[in-house]
Amino acid sequence: MKKIIGLTLLSLALNTISGAQIAADSVSIDQMIGQMILTGIGDFSYMESEAEILEDIENGLVGGVILFEKNINPTNPQKQLARTISMMEKAAKTPLFISIDEEGGKVNRLKPKYGFPQTKEAGYLGRLDNLDSTKYYANNTASTLQKYGFNVNYAPDVDVAINPENPVIAKLGRSYSGDPAVVAKHAQGFIEKHREYNVFTVLKHFPGHGSSKNDSHLGVADVSKYWQFSELLPYKMLLDSNKVDGIMTAHIINEHLDPSKLPATLSPFVISQILRGFLGFEGVVFTDDMQMHAISKNFGFEESIKMAINAGVDVMLFANNVPGNERRSPKQIHGIISSFVKRGDISQERIKASYTRIMKLKSKLK
Repeated sequence: MKKIIGLTLLSLALNTISGAQIAADSVSIDQMIGQMILTGIGDFSYMESEAEILEDIENGLVGGVILFEKNINPTNPQKQLARTISMMEKAAKTPLFISIDEEGGKVNRLKPKYGFPQTKEAGYLGRLDNLDSTKYYANNTASTLQKYGFNVNYAPDVDVAINPENPVIAKLGRSYSGDPAVVAKHAQGFIEKHREYNVFTVLKHFPGHGSSKNDSHLGVADVSKYWQFSELLPYKMLLDSNKVDGIMTAHIINEHLDPSKLPATLSPFVISQILRGFLGFEGVVFTDDMQMHAISKNFGFEESIKMAINAGVDVMLFANNVPGNERRSPKQIHGIISSFVKRGDISQERIKASYTRIMKLKSKLK
């Protein structure tokens, strides 16, 4: 009887979610796989009507896109950005995640030189420790993203600045503080402003990149000797406050969390046991770029895709923006995942679970 009631409640939940969500039993596995793929749009700043990414979107091979500064047209940046995003939205049969890295400071694509608002790095705002200032700049960012059609921002960075010499976090001003409470406070202000404009935020880089001594863009970053439990606290605080839309995994190794020493992105211990089990996160898990060298140079393209999905990630990012990597098309990525499913290396249930989480989040898009 309990099983019947549970199934009935699940069916009702799937059928009453508004907007974008579609019950998993009403779409094909191929469509579900497409929702798990998020890619760059190409190396151009002017969207041609026959652009390959538009066909990929229309054919359901991708569920989201990411834009970079190279996609900002220097001649007419604001008009062309709006046009590019509008063309992609029109091509999509299911709403797209239209995403960008817009942390502020050194990590921002929509620069003032193109006519966009000025931003401040998290490190500066954390030292200032004035929440009104953090919210002011977050408001500028979030309102700009909404204006042009973005609905996902890979920010805030909630890494705790354990290592002040960290070349990819603290040295770039990407962490609010070495104090997890300060990190959580300012991250919450940032998130609240984005929610006012219906822009999802994605916390990064789980389970903590703030203690690293190496850059995972370039190779393996092992934090086993330096990582501290306090690096989990911003996630816990924000989850307790119901301020989390999505979480991005780091390509770091931490043998305290995974004795097998797999990078977090590929680790069932980190994703399924710690993030979902210990911390109770039920939402969408995004990967950092799967083409970063910590993954691409050590695990192989196809194998890393299989490992990431089986570890429990929902959306895989293939930005085609890391030097030294072969360009990977959505069709190629989709085919790889589909082959794994057909062979039984990835279960259909695993795909359906991610699809359901993705569509639940997309149902909140207005």
